[in-house]
Amino acid sequence: MEKAQLRAKIYSRVDELPTLPAVLPKLLSIMESEKSNASKVADAISHDPALTSKILKVANSAYYGFQQEIFDLQKAVALLGFNMVKSLALSIGVIDTLPSGKKSPRFSSEGLWIHSLTVATANQELGKRFSKGNEYEHLFIVGLLHDIGKVVLQQFFNDLFEKALEEAHSAEKMELFKAEQRVIGLDHGQVGSMLLTRWKFPEVINNAIAVHHQAELPEGYSAHDVAILRIGDTLSQELGFGEGGSPSPPEINKKDLEALGIKKEDLEDITVYLESARDGIHAFFDAMS
Repeated sequence: MEKAQLRAKIYSRVDELPTLPAVLPKLLSIMESEKSNASKVADAISHDPALTSKILKVANSAYYGFQQEIFDLQKAVALLGFNMVKSLALSIGVIDTLPSGKKSPRFSSEGLWIHSLTVATANQELGKRFSKGNEYEHLFIVGLLHDIGKVVLQQFFNDLFEKALEEAHSAEKMELFKAEQRVIGLDHGQVGSMLLTRWKFPEVINNAIAVHHQAELPEGYSAHDVAILRIGDTLSQELGFGEGGSPSPPEINKKDLEALGIKKEDLEDITVYLESARDGIHAFFDAMS
């Protein structure tokens, strides 16, 4: 099947997925508005009781470790910040909307989301340390949704995805995205971008996910965001948190380190931070499930 035909087929299957809960497009709109504020975020989320309940479960999980229990959204926003609550709402809403996928000996939904939560955690910490001002708030969502294309491939193109997994884990051993490109003609980053485009996610989230496995970035794409995502992805794989489908972690690209000004001791610090967050990450996943 030619790439254009395959892309059209993927688009048609993506259209079969449920639409996002009504609150999420509203949050995306708030996210892009300069008038975004805590009360608007809390008000939008409060109209979805199930989503509100899950956000409070996550806020009360070991991931954050607050001593006092959080009973309402306003307090969650005050303690976590409205950008993080907004990120949690979007992430939880997307995960709840997607199908669980078919079982595979080399890939599981639980493993994927724990890996993705680790990448999100790494992204957030890297963003705090190596971004200007508050220009890193979106990186948590980028990390959590960076592998969302694998869910689409597993659900709708299971035979091809399984073949890509087999090829990645063969004697030759290769990164999964390379096996996907060879077997399917597209990688999970590109497929994930199709879904996020359909759901009208902002470019600041979509773009980094679309190209995080491309050696050369298209003009206008953020080398900073892509570098953070790739480094966070590798650190998660090196620690063995969850399962992304590749047989071994890729090496960190020197260009990515240079783009952020990261040194060896910085990577060691982030690794120690992630190791200390292991139990919290699993508690976060349990609260979302």
